[in-house]
Amino acid sequence: MTETSMPRVVTTIADFRTAITESLAAAQEELDRTARQEAEQNGTAVQYTNASLGYVPTMGALHDGHATLLRRAAEQNDVVVASIFVNPLQFGPGEDYEAYPRTLEADAALAGAAGVDIIFTPEVEEMYPDGDPLIRISSGELGTKFEGATRPGHFDGVLAVVNKFFNIIRPVAGNHPVNAYFGQKDAQQYILIQRMVHDFNHDVTMRPVAIVRDDNGLALSSRNSYLSDEERESALVLSRTLAMLRENSLNRGFHEIDLDGARERINSTPGVRLDYLELVDPMTFGEPTEESERVLALVAAFVGPTRLIDNMDLR
Repeated sequence: MTETSMPRVVTTIADFRTAITESLAAAQEELDRTARQEAEQNGTAVQYTNASLGYVPTMGALHDGHATLLRRAAEQNDVVVASIFVNPLQFGPGEDYEAYPRTLEADAALAGAAGVDIIFTPEVEEMYPDGDPLIRISSGELGTKFEGATRPGHFDGVLAVVNKFFNIIRPVAGNHPVNAYFGQKDAQQYILIQRMVHDFNHDVTMRPVAIVRDDNGLALSSRNSYLSDEERESALVLSRTLAMLRENSLNRGFHEIDLDGARERINSTPGVRLDYLELVDPMTFGEPTEESERVLALVAAFVGPTRLIDNMDLR
């Protein structure tokens, strides 16, 4: 699609599936036509390829971080779909489900500029017609750590909706490959979905995309819109502390990092209250060892009433 095109917006599962089928058929026709033309020009056999589908799940309130995911999907696929759904199952008591920003018109414009063909924006009743589902996916022990400890049941809700989206999309994609794009800011969420894809034999390829940051280093998040100017300045202690840990790790090794001092630096910043700052092996979310291919620093903190997360590779 062109940069000035607006995505097709659908609200029901049936319409979403129809839109996917139609878009993939049109993309496949164009690919086949191009393949025949190239074969004729080169005097070679026709090399057919299957049109691919890129999928980006979101909760809306799209920002430049989302745009990076969407553009990556558009660069690597023939058809791009995005879902915008504020999933109630992943919000706990007292969290910001009702207040979570809903900006569909602006989201559609950003998605269109990024190359999205279809936006699926269902109501809760469309996704959960019988109320909360009786059958749930468990995120297991990993889902009780870090974000899961602070937000019990959060990851079970995430896995439930992503599993449902995959089951909506994958059957109608047929023999077309499906690539799903997720930002690495939610590192624990990514590894859990990756494990679900593996353990449940989803025929979907996971495509991680690096964290997108403001020029000042603040990781982009829809929740940043809740921050006052003063709070945004205070929130910079998170990314700056992670950058300090990375520099220390590269210079002396992650075993020499002063985590307690880093925690105190965050907690002593006005308006900031640390939830956790830990080092993990991102493949297991257990304690890193010398054998770990990567070491990840995870942080979560309240800046005013707003809870933010961030992470950074230390090696």
